[in-house]
Amino acid sequence: MTAPVFVVDSLDDLPGGQYVLDGPEGRHAVSVKRLRPGEDVVLTDGRGRWAEGVVKAAEGKDRLVVTDLESVHEEPPEQPRITVVQALPKGDRGELAVETMTEVGVDAIVPWAASRCITQWKGDRGLKALGKWRATAREAGKQSRRVRFPEVADAATTKQVASLLAGADLAAVLHESGDEPLAAAELPASGEIVLVVGPEGGVSPEELAAFEEAGAKPYRLGRSVLRTSTAGTAATAVLLARTGRWS
Repeated sequence: MTAPVFVVDSLDDLPGGQYVLDGPEGRHAVSVKRLRPGEDVVLTDGRGRWAEGVVKAAEGKDRLVVTDLESVHEEPPEQPRITVVQALPKGDRGELAVETMTEVGVDAIVPWAASRCITQWKGDRGLKALGKWRATAREAGKQSRRVRFPEVADAATTKQVASLLAGADLAAVLHESGDEPLAAAELPASGEIVLVVGPEGGVSPEELAAFEEAGAKPYRLGRSVLRTSTAGTAATAVLLARTGRWS
């Protein structure tokens, strides 16, 4: 198994090739993962920079001393970049969507306040929900051994989503009206793919028209209709396999 991943604020200063992991990350390493001297770990800033190290000591319940951190590596951004615009689902299904999309390899997630969303992010409640999505992306990134975590943007309006689609190299909306399956779409070798996943009630005709005007095309995944919390993950897997990022 690959070494467990832990997040640090910065990798710019590693005095003597040693780092003390404390706080929540240190507590998780010592009390949950129960790491011991001699085990390998990876420290990352979540933005593509990472360093391999070896546990020197576990101190108390929340301090892990990591040594042999001699060099910092940088993982370049993947191409093409995949952004999923995710309509706000009910309950904790949004966090489920973020978790599984992160695990498969999506590069960015844009929460979308679609007209048919039952859930609405307003005021402090919206900020709290967005914080949960970002925390979920961070934890799922660690669990899946990523060193470049997906960006979770602020919640977007339909107009902002249309603008995002207009600048994409491939703009796609998952919709049952699509004549072409996503598995047969012509994909760019680089640039950005933006994929829209609608809410439980579906993308409204007005929203679909606005997205098509911005250059997006409706695509279907298969014969069945997936829930909004799983459609983005399934579609991302299709794209990753077809772009060569999984080969």
